[in-house]
Amino acid sequence: MIGTFILVFGALNMSPSESSLGTLNALPVSLLVLGIGLSLGGPTGYAINPARDLGPRIAHFILPMKNKGSSDWSYSWVPILGPIVGGLLAALLFYNVI
Repeated sequence: MIGTFILVFGALNMSPSESSLGTLNALPVSLLVLGIGLSLGGPTGYAINPARDLGPRIAHFILPMKNKGSSDWSYSWVPILGPIVGGLLAALLFYNVI
């Protein structure tokens, strides 16, 4: 939730203004994603995108592998709901405060 909040709030604050970087407009946001990954990527596994956890979890559940463990569906709601809530909170804060 924290990582997605930082990403969405940062990206909204970097929205295009009168000054433009031309083809480098995506650079500030990509550096923000890199910073989030470097600071939170170890503990959360870059959990700023719900598909980052859900896709591999579904693939692990479906694919036949020898001696595979549980897909841990009891925890699967956390990496999906957390980024959604973080993004919503960032958007609400940006549009109501700034």
